Amino acid sequence: MKTKLAAILVGAAFSAATLVYGQNAAGTDKSSAGSDVKKAARTTAQDTKKVATTTAHTAKSGAKTTATDSKTVAKKTASGAKSTTKDTEKAGRTTGQDSKKLGKDTAKDAKTVGKDVKETAKSAGKETKEVVKKTGTAIKEGVKDVGEKIKGDEKKDSPK
Repeated sequence: MKTKLAAILVGAAFSAATLVYGQNAAGTDKSSAGSDVKKAARTTAQDTKKVATTTAHTAKSGAKTTATDSKTVAKKTASGAKSTTKDTEKAGRTTGQDSKKLGKDTAKDAKTVGKDVKETAKSAGKETKEVVKKTGTAIKEGVKDVGEKIKGDEKKDSPK
């Protein structure tokens, strides 16, 4: 019986050693095919989640940048239009002022020319009157020398 008991004891020790070794090996670096698939699926899911987050963030920031740039362009366009309008108004005012000044200058020149023409006409009238008077006197004397009466002279010769 001692031998039988020793054989059972040695068999149990071998079985226990095999079980201990099997449990140790499964918990360390060695893995099964099922756990590899699970691990790959988990990694892929995490990578996909990271890529989606990054893509969303990039799209969101790109949209913000585009919106900001669009606003800036709109502001600059409005500012340019406003500036152009101001320049046009200023040019219109300047043109109006220049036209007004030109009109005043033209009126002033016309007035001066009018005065000169009036003075020239007066002077020419006086000179013409003097020439007519001299011519008339000369004709009167010439007619009197001939012995004829001049019409209109009778009033001057008749006593009052």
